[in-house]
Amino acid sequence: MTSFVYCPHCGTELTTASIGGRLRSRCPACGWVHYQNPTVGVAVILMEDDKLLLGKRRDGGWCIPCGHVEWDEDVENAAIREFKEETGLDVTLQGVYAVHSNFHNTEQHTVGIWYTGERLDGDLQAAEDLLEVAFFALDELPDLKFPTDEEVVAQLRGNSSPSYNV
Repeated sequence: MTSFVYCPHCGTELTTASIGGRLRSRCPACGWVHYQNPTVGVAVILMEDDKLLLGKRRDGGWCIPCGHVEWDEDVENAAIREFKEETGLDVTLQGVYAVHSNFHNTEQHTVGIWYTGERLDGDLQAAEDLLEVAFFALDELPDLKFPTDEEVVAQLRGNSSPSYNV
């Protein structure tokens, strides 16, 4: 979470004001307001032979391979890029499966978009933030790091339709 003491536009010390029903940092000189907005994360669900590809993270736990959208990047391109960086695989996206707000990290609220994907090419290998990648049957998954991945897996287990809980 970015915390400002001084206005990034004019350098004046910020004050706190109630704006839009929330306390926000505001510049008394130029009027700039700091709105804390979430970042966007993307993930690709790759199922093969009724097994889900997961990655073991360097910071602990398993997850559906994911990452953040860069500032000037399309969300679908980000999903394809992040998946390739973490797994070594090229995929094509088949559609949005789920959208959820992620509140598990109190320092950084994110909105996640989970796409379904199909493998095109590449060699499966862990890279970037992952130590290991492996396919797991949906009823034999290791502990998942993110609560929203658990929600997506519950949907997959129930063969439920896509969800958009933001």
